[in-house]
Amino acid sequence: MKLLKLVPDNTNIRFLRWRIPFYAVSLLLIAASWGMILTKGLNLGVDFVGGQMIRVTFVNTPTAPVAELRETVGKLGYGEPIIQQFGQPNEVSIRMRLPDGSAQNADLADQMARKITAAIKADHGDARIDGVDSVSGKVSGELFKTGMQALIAAVVAISIYIWVRFEWQFGVGALFALVHDVSLTLGLFAVTQMEFDLNIVAAILTLIGYSLNDTIVIYDRIRENMKKFRKMPMPELLDLSVNETLSRTMVTSLSVLITLVALLLLGPNVIFGFTAAITLGIFVGTYSSVYMAAPILIWLKVNPNSFVPTETEVDRQERLARELP
Repeated sequence: MKLLKLVPDNTNIRFLRWRIPFYAVSLLLIAASWGMILTKGLNLGVDFVGGQMIRVTFVNTPTAPVAELRETVGKLGYGEPIIQQFGQPNEVSIRMRLPDGSAQNADLADQMARKITAAIKADHGDARIDGVDSVSGKVSGELFKTGMQALIAAVVAISIYIWVRFEWQFGVGALFALVHDVSLTLGLFAVTQMEFDLNIVAAILTLIGYSLNDTIVIYDRIRENMKKFRKMPMPELLDLSVNETLSRTMVTSLSVLITLVALLLLGPNVIFGFTAAITLGIFVGTYSSVYMAAPILIWLKVNPNSFVPTETEVDRQERLARELP
């Protein structure tokens, strides 16, 4: 009994037929994403703009009442708190963004901390405040700068790796695909104004790795087919390579998406941005491997004979001499 296959054998989808309109749409999306980032900006979280972290232990409660605690802090008007369990189940950390103007005014920040701790103690009698830590805007700004440098360094290092493993044309294709993926993800956060924190930086690094993995699989097959089919036109060879790896791409992407959709629908709010970033990254990473990384090889004049050493006149004479009876 044959099992139902997600992708039939010997598929022959002409992906590269639509490479020009898809490239045009992608370039418009990249431009729109950076336009939103530069005009609207990112909604930077506590990690990047400064804030306070309050550590609380519920002495007589086996598990911290996170939902009730979020409601208690949220009604004070300082914005949505980030509440995470750490250590024991009855221990939590509450991270709050500093109000406007309080980054330069320590009294306002202290007043905010006192109100939050007083409200927690009033609504939860067994709450014990273990500490209040402040993160200055200067330190957070340096953290944001370091995070962006890490993203840029990862993209550049990956492109160099592709260049060394294949050829420089493949490195350019991989770099452009990664720029496409990161730009669209940042554009999502600029449009939706979801909080952008260190978790999102980790999500972007994750999707960079995913996109690169898919691109390398396709590039490996392209290189193999370039050696096998010397006379095949490049668009047909790229279509063949993508079709041959299509089953693996679909199975991997759908497997990850099933988990991510469950996290989006059922997961806690604290990881919603992280999950949303990776979910979008799965789509754009798969798309860019096919419609960004592959077609650019055509415009870079890559063909099945591009990396075959040119026969010199001396080599030709020696070859002819060996072929003589």
